[in-house]
Amino acid sequence: MTDLVSSASSPIPFTPAERQRYRRHLQLAEIGEVGQARLRAARVLVVGAGGLGCPILQYLAAAGVGTLGLADADNVELTNLPRQILYGPADVGQPKIEAAARALARLNNLVAYELHPMRVNPDNVRALVAAYDVVVDGSDNFPTRYLLNDACVSLGKPLVSGAIYKFEGQVSVFNYQGGPTYRCLFPEPPSAAEAPDCNTTGVLNVLPGLIGTVQATEALKVVLGLGDVLSGRLWLLDTLSFQSRTLRFKRDPVQSQLNLDTANPADYFDASCAPVASNNILTASELRVLLASTEPPLLLDVRNPLEHQRRHLPGAVLLPLPQLAARAAEVPRHGPVVVYCQSGVRSAQAMELLRGLGHDNVRTLSGGIEEF
Repeated sequence: MTDLVSSASSPIPFTPAERQRYRRHLQLAEIGEVGQARLRAARVLVVGAGGLGCPILQYLAAAGVGTLGLADADNVELTNLPRQILYGPADVGQPKIEAAARALARLNNLVAYELHPMRVNPDNVRALVAAYDVVVDGSDNFPTRYLLNDACVSLGKPLVSGAIYKFEGQVSVFNYQGGPTYRCLFPEPPSAAEAPDCNTTGVLNVLPGLIGTVQATEALKVVLGLGDVLSGRLWLLDTLSFQSRTLRFKRDPVQSQLNLDTANPADYFDASCAPVASNNILTASELRVLLASTEPPLLLDVRNPLEHQRRHLPGAVLLPLPQLAARAAEVPRHGPVVVYCQSGVRSAQAMELLRGLGHDNVRTLSGGIEEF
């Protein structure tokens, strides 16, 4: 955040209207004029203008963050209104970021609102994230979370992350001053069976407001360099009991290095679109039997080199998943081949990729090396 510090070292004087608007911040010794100038100089990207994005945007705009980027491709729907409190009935059918920008401008017209009517994807994420100081993730799906994490690692940007499910929510800050990344806490995306579907799962309407407000708080702390940021800690809230707890986690030397150039690109797409046929899946006991046979399979490890170095099955050939498409010709088309990873997610993706290229001799190890 050195760019914000330098921007605030010789701040532009506040106008009388700004002084009046931000008086309660200026009265805080921990913020004052220098801190408010940091906020005015800051550029914060909010991905998702839905349940989480609405309170995040409201409070960051009201706080005087100088430039807010809004990235979302959806239109307002009637079902959004109970929890996405920037919108009203007249906004139904309108692009969310346009309706949000109108509401935010009424709240604070001193803020610059930059609209990005797009779904964040591997083709646009690098340029988008590079233009901002802090990224706040208000998305509702795992591919976007992994993509934003990897982009923030590549570009050295802090990521304020939140998630909600039914009556529960969580918040953490990743990639902050050398702290853990999202992958340190969640190394692999959940399987299609494990991932909740936001379109069919209900949510208590006030929950996004509670979690989004905490995300906005953490984003302000990051910009201001204030307090104990939720880095290396996951804050969890259960609204039914109103119990909260904080889990600590550490930076993983392997996962923390994964970025846009080294991570598995399949993590950025919905795995539920590619179901795996059951006859192509081997259990650990079935693989042991095959390995003891007269024609044992070739073992193909699709993890990264550090994972392979830590532990691998005897005789396994390392071929990391990000390289697999380019090096598929190295995989034999005759004789049994079994691909494996840590938990079975990446190997299933690798098997589908190879079978799509005509490698009908490939199967995957269910549960990965963790189950072997």
